[in-house]
This record gives sequence, C-alpha cells and structure tokens, in this order.
Amino acid sequence: MPKVDQQTLAVLSQEISGDSKLNLNFIFLSVASCIIATCGLLLNSPAVIIGAMIVAPLMLPLRGLAFGAMKGDLFLFRRGATTLVVGTLLSVVLSTVIGAIAAIPLTEFSPEILARTQPNLLDLVIALAAGAVGGFAKVRPKISDAIAGTAISVALMPPLCVVGLPLSQGAVFSARGAFLLYTTNLLGITLACILVFIWEGYYVEKIRMARALTYTVFLTLPIVIPLSISLGQMLRQTRLQSTLRSILLTRTITVGQQVELVDTTINWNTSPPRVYLRVRARPEAPLTPKQVFEVERLVTREMQQDFLLVFRVESFQEIRSADLFGYRIPYRQIQVDPERRREQSREPLSPETLESMTQTLWQFNRFWRDPMQRRVQQGRDPARDTSD
Repeated sequence: MPKVDQQTLAVLSQEISGDSKLNLNFIFLSVASCIIATCGLLLNSPAVIIGAMIVAPLMLPLRGLAFGAMKGDLFLFRRGATTLVVGTLLSVVLSTVIGAIAAIPLTEFSPEILARTQPNLLDLVIALAAGAVGGFAKVRPKISDAIAGTAISVALMPPLCVVGLPLSQGAVFSARGAFLLYTTNLLGITLACILVFIWEGYYVEKIRMARALTYTVFLTLPIVIPLSISLGQMLRQTRLQSTLRSILLTRTITVGQQVELVDTTINWNTSPPRVYLRVRARPEAPLTPKQVFEVERLVTREMQQDFLLVFRVESFQEIRSADLFGYRIPYRQIQVDPERRREQSREPLSPETLESMTQTLWQFNRFWRDPMQRRVQQGRDPARDTSD
C-alpha cells in the first residue's frame, strides 16, 4: 500500500487542523445553515434544504476527526470532536426553538421531516458515499471542496434539524429516529473518510491505521441491525401497498368499484400487524364486514403472513349544477365582433334555443309552484306568509 512522504502528510494535517478549529466562521455558518434547513423542512421545500446544505460547515471538523483517529493525533481528534459536538448541540437547540415558535403539531409535519425519522440501511450507504466524496476531495485539489461539503451536509444538517423539531412538540420517538439517522451518517462518513485516506497513503503507521479502522467498524456494526430491520419493514410495506392496490382493483371487483384507496399506514408492533386503510366511498354503497374479511383473506394468502385490516371510510357525495333543474344548461361563449353581434341579435331564435328556454321556464315554474301548492293544501295563505 503506497504511502505519501512526511512533508505532504504534514501539510494535509495542518490544513485539516485549521479547518477543524472552532471559531466564529464555523459558528456563524452553522447557525445560518440550521435556520435555513429548519425553515425549509417546515415549508417542505427541497430547494431551501439544498441551500442549507451548501452553507453547512460540518464536513470540516468531521474530516479532522477521521484524520486524527487514523493518524493517532490526539490533539487533532479532540479538536475535530469538540467542534463537531458544539455544532451538533447548537443546531439541535436552535431547531428546537424554531419549532417551538412555529408550534406546528406533529400530525402536520411535512414529508421532508417524516422521511428523516425512519432511517434504514440505504441511509448508511448514502453516508458512506458522501464520506468518500469528502475525503477524496481533500486529497485531490482539483475536485471542488464545495461539492464535498454539499454531499456531507446532505447527511448531517437536515437530520440534526429534524431532531429538534419533534423535541419542540414532545415527540421523543420521532426525535430518536432522526438522531439514529444522524449517528448513522456520522459513523458512515467517518469510516469512508478513513478508508479514502488509507487508500491514498495518508497514514503514519499501519498499527494506528488498523486500530482506528477497527474501532470505527465496531462502532458502526451495532447500528446495522436496526437499520436492516427498518429496511425490511419498508420493503414489506411497499410490497403490501402494491398487493392491496392490486387486490382492490382486480381481485375484488365490488370493493374496487365502491372505494378509492387514499393512504395506507402499518403498525408492525402489533401481532398480527395492523394495516389501516384510509379509503373514500359513496354513502349509498357502504363497505360490509364480509367484504373486509374477503380482502383480508386475499392479502394474507398473497403475503404469506397474517394481517389485520382496518378500513377508515370517508364518505363523499358528488353535486352538480344539473341537480337544480334536473339537467345542465350549456354555456357557450363565442368571441365575435360587435357588428356581427348586432346582426345576430336581429336573427330569429333557432328551434333548439326556443325549446331549451321553454324547458328552463317550465322547470323553474315547477320549482316555484310546488312549495306554494303544498302551503295551499295545508290551509295557509301564501300572501300572508310572504308578508310575514
């Protein structure tokens, strides 16, 4: 494995040590990026979140942490860790304050927030790729450092803000999921940076290099288990949703014609797992327990697992203007010049127009006379009721 000379190693170590220093620049950029990212998450705006990723300086101390661990430089490791901890606490506290001021309930959180409360194994893959970009950009001057900063900030700053937003509403479980995502990204980026530094030959002794790599791997392995479980649940949920839509549309004709599937929520913590289906149905065609039983039986047979289906039905009714008179009066707006309009006004009405007008007047007369006739039959004076 090739090694760089001591002078090149010392220059890189000095640069990374300067980048990892806790100063006003780091604090200002951390505060600004946290405010931008938190507002972007609340607004569900990916463009604003990307803007916060460009500003966030979290890649600087993280590379110092990785390089100090690999080199065995305790001073550089402590400097990077201290700066990273300060940036982390500052971002969490600031996002919590913004969330408390906004006072948006947990049920109204945007998809950008909710997506970061349920990490899975794919997030670790993203973190490894982002860390590789960050480390490779530092040892290769021709690659822009801003690209690496954006790649790493994708995995760090938004999850930190998502930790604070649920905490402001007392949702500890969602905050715990976002913190797991942040920890996953932190370890994944550190591991990838160490591997890139070793690959490029930026290490002192093989013993220190192997020790740092072993410690990082052992810290990363425990989180692989919950991430793998979460990924399996996500894949099963995707397959279950596809199966439900297929069953409702093709396998159960009556149910498929009666309801429209809006949303699906699965609670995997119950035995058997409970599936909540939010559907829309007409009041004149309600669902029956027998139909729910048939759908449940087909889902269990298709998925080879027992599920408990709970339909949450939202009734809806279609109302049209034709319901007023029993038919719809067509409206056509034709653009003509004033001279032609005056000529057309002198022309006699067509039989179709006369028939439409007659039918409209007849319907209106019937609409008006029916209540009057009912009053006369009841012995009431319409004129007196009108005057009253």
